[in-house]
Amino acid sequence: MIMLPFSDDELNEPVEAVLDKLRPSIMLDGGNITLIKIENGKVYVRLEGACKGCPSSNLTLKNGVERQLRLDIHPDLEVISIN
Repeated sequence: MIMLPFSDDELNEPVEAVLDKLRPSIMLDGGNITLIKIENGKVYVRLEGACKGCPSSNLTLKNGVERQLRLDIHPDLEVISIN
């Protein structure tokens, strides 16, 4: 388990801020992203709309959302998609 310098609760606000920053791009493709929970430094999200089941959705999560969370908040954060 990764030890992050902050609690899961402390991550809520910064993670939502990053998602808010990325949301307009996701919405341009007819989708959306919702934060479900943060647990042990893992950010659980749900892709919605056109993004749900899209072949590129994993790329969006890893190269878009996870990359931005790691850049803006902490390099050990991981994004997990919940369907």
